[in-house]
Amino acid sequence: MFCLLGKGSRSSHCAMEGSDGDVRNLTEVRMSQMVLPCHANHRGQLSTGQLLKWIDTAACLSAERHAGCPCVTASMDDIYFEQTISVGQVVNLKTKVNRAFNSSMEVGIHVTSEDLTNGKEWKVCQAFATFVAQPQGNKKVKLKPVTPVTGEEHLEHSIAAERRRMRLVHTDNIKDLLTRSTQQDERSREGSVNGEVLAQKTRVESVELVLPPHANHQGNTFGGQIMAWMENIATIAASMEVGVCAEAFCHDVGVPRRHINSAFMTFVVLDENNHRCILPRIKPETGDGERRYREAIARRKIRLDRKYVISCQQSEVPLSVPWDPCNQVYLSYNNVSALKMLVSKTDWVLASEIKKVRLYTLEDGKFLSFKVEVTVSTDARQSFNLLSDMSRRSEWDNNYKESRLLQKVNEDDAIYHVVSTVSSAEGKLQDFIILASRRPPCDTGDPYVVAFRSVSLPAHPPCEEYTRGETLCSGFCIWSQGPKTKISYYNQFTPGIVSRVTTNMTGLSSDFANTYQACERFLIENIKDPQQP
Repeated sequence: MFCLLGKGSRSSHCAMEGSDGDVRNLTEVRMSQMVLPCHANHRGQLSTGQLLKWIDTAACLSAERHAGCPCVTASMDDIYFEQTISVGQVVNLKTKVNRAFNSSMEVGIHVTSEDLTNGKEWKVCQAFATFVAQPQGNKKVKLKPVTPVTGEEHLEHSIAAERRRMRLVHTDNIKDLLTRSTQQDERSREGSVNGEVLAQKTRVESVELVLPPHANHQGNTFGGQIMAWMENIATIAASMEVGVCAEAFCHDVGVPRRHINSAFMTFVVLDENNHRCILPRIKPETGDGERRYREAIARRKIRLDRKYVISCQQSEVPLSVPWDPCNQVYLSYNNVSALKMLVSKTDWVLASEIKKVRLYTLEDGKFLSFKVEVTVSTDARQSFNLLSDMSRRSEWDNNYKESRLLQKVNEDDAIYHVVSTVSSAEGKLQDFIILASRRPPCDTGDPYVVAFRSVSLPAHPPCEEYTRGETLCSGFCIWSQGPKTKISYYNQFTPGIVSRVTTNMTGLSSDFANTYQACERFLIENIKDPQQP
């Protein structure tokens, strides 16, 4: 049973006030479904394929409510199912459009399960799908922007640009990982293993005749139905990672087969006591089979890196995450998204204001953060370029003794070795290995972002001269405001800066004000007049 929230004609606004006073997104779709025996597998649990169908259906409705035209599923991000759902329980889905790009949009999906007998509800999964609006005739589709209203919507809208960036580089990441891998794969290093299963013995093929019940309102087989078929055949072949390819063909002579979708599904095999089973190894076929085997190993590493870095709460991600070319995309994503999460907080309290430099604090759970805000008469883009170059930080910030570039990862990410003027409890100066990730605005009104977080490099371990420090989340957001630029610096407290911050909060020091006045002078002196050659 569907519950579609929000009515009325489409406009540039995307929210309305409901009867209960809540502001609701017009693209939001809520769906509740009782799990019946026909939806379950042989274990009496909701079939994953059936759940994927429901997810795709609800997400497509959200996409079409925003686009005002037919939409098709382009991709579905990795989904981790945290709980199983039994017959008799209720599945609750909530979907809404997070951000629209040109002709594509990201739809956020949240799935929970509910036991009506005791009222308990638990999270099943959170997912993100990309849908593409289909043009009508020769008319090109240009989606209107999504206007976030609530704090949660502003956060998802902001981070959606980072997720899109990560999707676009995923294929290149796989290729780079395979290129760097040695000629000897994991199997050849370990030698032959008893009990290996030939890969060809796990091969399963299925042909499905598309009937009216398999079609959506557009008369086409929809993404959710295809995913359900793929999940069903993958379950039969299951070893651990299962690759599935879906093709379409017509009985008409001369009509070539069309590739519809490819997916890689990871299965956990349980025994009768619900304990994980140890599976026999796969012996790949020569040629393409060996290539697929190596790609599976690469995908597994990427999944583990991504799950380790991204899926944790920010407070659970160790600061000493090692920098590695395989996880650089996800560390960069986590770096920027963590800062955007901090920026989205609304409970900042003004602690002091000296010389037009404002110091704010935020108490959020066990974390205490601060924000320094100043408005300067400089160009936002050039300010962004200067502040994202950490090697120049010591020119205006007297808390930096030196900052040396260690590795230029790409145009947007770099790693620095920073030596602070702040001493540790041992009486030594502190040093840091910092990943700096910079992002220009994605849309009008977005800020320039420069995010910082600690990483570890094997080539630069802690040394006796310094005390190795770590930073949890910090960085700049830079907004263009006509002829002026608003610069906000954010930082989550770490023990090394508590004393310095509290003395400024209580008015016993004007260190922050002096530092950011020096920052303004640095920008004015180094920014070129755009009218000059």
